[in-house]
Amino acid sequence: MSRIIFHIDVNSAYLSWTAVEQLKSGATLDIRTIPAIIGGDRKSRHGVVLAKSIPAKKYGIHTGEPVANALRKCPDIHMEPPDHALYHEYSRRLMEFLHTYTPDIEQVSVDECYLDFTGIAHRYHSYVSAAFEIKDRVREKFGFTVNIGISSNKLLAKMASDFEKPDRVHTLFPEEIKVKMWPLPVRELYMAGGSSVETLKKLGIRTIGELAQADPKILELHLKSHGRMLWNFANGIDDSPVVTWKTEAKGIGNSTTLPADVTEREEAAKILLGLAESVGGRLRKAGQKAGMVSVEIKYATFETSSHQKQLFAETASDTGIYQAAMELFDELWDGRPIRLLGIRTSKLVREDEPWQMSIFDLPHAQAPAGTGQTARRTAKAGKGSVPGEKPAEAREQKRSSANALKQEKLSRALDQIRQKFGEDAVVRGSFLKKAEDDTND
Repeated sequence: MSRIIFHIDVNSAYLSWTAVEQLKSGATLDIRTIPAIIGGDRKSRHGVVLAKSIPAKKYGIHTGEPVANALRKCPDIHMEPPDHALYHEYSRRLMEFLHTYTPDIEQVSVDECYLDFTGIAHRYHSYVSAAFEIKDRVREKFGFTVNIGISSNKLLAKMASDFEKPDRVHTLFPEEIKVKMWPLPVRELYMAGGSSVETLKKLGIRTIGELAQADPKILELHLKSHGRMLWNFANGIDDSPVVTWKTEAKGIGNSTTLPADVTEREEAAKILLGLAESVGGRLRKAGQKAGMVSVEIKYATFETSSHQKQLFAETASDTGIYQAAMELFDELWDGRPIRLLGIRTSKLVREDEPWQMSIFDLPHAQAPAGTGQTARRTAKAGKGSVPGEKPAEAREQKRSSANALKQEKLSRALDQIRQKFGEDAVVRGSFLKKAEDDTND
């Protein structure tokens, strides 16, 4: 499966959240069902429209226009002042709920986010059914609605979520662009502001399709780099990642709250393998290697247990992280049902930083005893070389170090294959078996 991204957008967020709160407090009128806006003051006629109901939209009222204009279009329109503390609370609850599906979420505003579905796709029969589940659960749990756009990149997912509203799921994959996106007015394209639209009109460009087929050099001449960006967007080109983590001194990690409690080691191992691949991929993207791995288990009782392990050599390989995680898991797990599993890496170093070798990793001809020979990193005195170490232990350390390098090269090669041919170009057999079992259910 190639990358699958959801863009989740609350329908008329400020107005919806105000309406839900009013109904919870005993109101009998749902302001979403009448011409209503959030923002401004009726008496002073100052301020701008921050949100509008669907009935208000029928009067031609737009978000961002002066309240005075809205009152001219609909003198009897219902108005409510904004309550930003309330909005942030509803936003927090929504994001907290979405994180029960995956931690791979990038919140871009108080009422919208990107969710990278790729890592949890194996749990569902289809991405569309998963989107409908999320959308319907939001409505049932919170009382407001969201639109979900689905695509292989963030741009197209966002464009899709802006299609017909409210409470809808839409797809917009590259093969659907010509039919679903190109006929739209160019002003509907993400990042096409008023000034850019006017410039494009002067060039005879009125639809997204016309923009997509224009000469990008001419666009750059009139709009500079913004013209090239709009041309890329019109053609559905966007490779920006869903930013769900930060490369910090404390490390890179991932965790998942499980849809059902796990009671079998084999199932937990599959989940940890997926997490290890996610963490390893993030390390490699960030140009980092980890010197320590930790595993967290949260039981069905919400009791949490964690343990960490210092690695013999820093690594960014999926296999190395997974093997360490399984060792930690076997030490930690007491057999109780598991609600959450997590892997975190720390003690990060840059991938191009020389790595610590023991004297057993060096060719004998180049590593005379007591010298400060280097192989990408100097073999420091007292580290990696243990006086009196048994030959068998030395050989095992050497094999372990060599194997770690091979696994890291393999992981990077798989990254390149997936980047070129899609995420499902290489799939582990354990995941294939899970998918086959799901299909046969």
